[in-house]
Amino acid sequence: MTVLPDDGLSLAAEFPDATREQWRSLVTGVLRKSGRDAEGAAAEEALSTKLQDGLVTRPLYTADDTVAAPGYPGFAPFTRGGRPEGGAVAGWDVRQRHAGADPARVNEAVLADLETGVTSLWLAVGDTGVPVSGLAAALDGVYLDLAPLALDAGAAFAPAARELFRLYDERGVPRTAAHGTLGADPVGQLARTGREDADATASAAELAALCDREYPGLRAIAVDALPYHDAGASDAQELGCSLATGVGWLRDLTDAGLSVEAACGQLEFRYAATADQFLTIAKLRAARRLWARVADVCGAPAHVAAQRQHAVTSAVMMTRRDPWVNMLRTTVASLAAGVGGADAVTVLPFDHALGLSDTFARRIARNTSTILLEESHLGRVIDPAGGSWYVERLTDELAHAAWEWFQEIERAGGQRAALRAGLVGERLAATWAERSGRLATRREPITGVSEFPQLSQATVERETPPAPPGGGLPSVHRDDAYEALRARSDAHLAATGARPKVFLAALGPAAAHTARAGFAAGLFQAGGIEPVHDPVSVAADTAADAFTRSGATVACICSSDKLYAEGAAPVAEALKSAGALRVFLAGKPGEQRDTYLRAGVDEFVVAGGDAIAVLTSVLDRMGVA
Repeated sequence: MTVLPDDGLSLAAEFPDATREQWRSLVTGVLRKSGRDAEGAAAEEALSTKLQDGLVTRPLYTADDTVAAPGYPGFAPFTRGGRPEGGAVAGWDVRQRHAGADPARVNEAVLADLETGVTSLWLAVGDTGVPVSGLAAALDGVYLDLAPLALDAGAAFAPAARELFRLYDERGVPRTAAHGTLGADPVGQLARTGREDADATASAAELAALCDREYPGLRAIAVDALPYHDAGASDAQELGCSLATGVGWLRDLTDAGLSVEAACGQLEFRYAATADQFLTIAKLRAARRLWARVADVCGAPAHVAAQRQHAVTSAVMMTRRDPWVNMLRTTVASLAAGVGGADAVTVLPFDHALGLSDTFARRIARNTSTILLEESHLGRVIDPAGGSWYVERLTDELAHAAWEWFQEIERAGGQRAALRAGLVGERLAATWAERSGRLATRREPITGVSEFPQLSQATVERETPPAPPGGGLPSVHRDDAYEALRARSDAHLAATGARPKVFLAALGPAAAHTARAGFAAGLFQAGGIEPVHDPVSVAADTAADAFTRSGATVACICSSDKLYAEGAAPVAEALKSAGALRVFLAGKPGEQRDTYLRAGVDEFVVAGGDAIAVLTSVLDRMGVA
């Protein structure tokens, strides 16, 4: 062993090792200063954050939080990646989605994407995209031996696959050079529509057998978890549903005569990537670990147990108002997908929630991956999250939560049976209801929608895409409740030439009322209600006249607790006498509550309150249809 000379560059050697108890003692002191009395483990618990699925993120992770060894990249259980080299050679597959119905326009967009950084295509075919008969025109000029193709044909997967095979033969593409996935997904179709085709599973199995025999680069089956994510599923529920679906396909394909090895090779798994980067990283890592466990139990050889993953930035997180913020959300989500080890990543354009994306939006989407790969060199590090005590622990806990849900689905008879019986729908609805509560109270804020909304910003218009199939699980968005309120405001603006207004009756100097006036303005703007803060400050003798001139029908008093005690009651009386339909007071009333109520204050708006309930009641009282 070579002993290096002492160069004087010690690595914190002069500092004694710190203990968890010392850290907790410091935390206890900080909490006491903020009025919270907690010591030891309780102090650490006070700084922890509860997530869905019973998961908890703690403020401190140490070597004591390590879990079972995750193995090496490219080796079972594949937690650290499906390939030993990760994305270090070529990065991930940049896969762009196209869902237009006009083959000529789709072809134009496809060629533009392939020329400027996209490495594979995800093409909607059938009712939600180009007709099967238009597939050749949509792919005109595309080198099918160079550009992998993923089909999303819904119930039309069999005719779409046959048309693609015909194109391969017509254009002289060797069958060994065809790459991609045919996207057969009868289970996802059941989830989306509530309907089953009795022959769909057999048709998908026939395609899988054909691909196994003649098209080694094609996978026939898509195990798509997006219908569950889009219906409001938690990360563990999304994983559990995909795992149950995958197990069901192993049964179906082996029953059709394929070996377990061949069956595993015919599946591609699709997951949502969200702006919660650590949960996305942990989800993709946990998914590979869970599938490796299933493959091992089924007797599959280790080299086919690595899950092939396609990550898609979440449609649930995309907003229709201030859609430019979606660029930031998809950037974080695609980064997380890459760090989590996804094989292919689709960045949905920022205007995805508004309709068919334009050229600029698609350009930004594909350049998101290009910047991460070519400028940030994200793909050059194999499993960059590996070794993080937090990520490893979160991966382990998420895997166990997902396995528990998967076992419940299996006890119900498998994914198809659980969908038919309503088990999946009921659980996902309960999860979304709980999350909707956090969205309504703004504990989960939405920038540009529930926080920092801009009423003056013009809406972005896009062409309406083909309607997706319905009848099964719902499709939800984080901004749904706020969007309904904003739509009412838009209709009022179109009918009357003005938005509904709220008068901000600020008391005292700006230093006293700015914080609560800003809070109240943001709250009402989230519902499409325009705040009027003119004049800057009012008193009991000026409030009525100022309210009348504002054109508002409701008012909100804003100031400090001290000035509330001195002047809120007479101002409330003046506002009521001027005809205010409803008078709010921003902040907790404290001991003066009864006094304010007697003076005419109808409601108190506070941080953490139910914004949706407040805004809905205000628009109702204003008569905004």
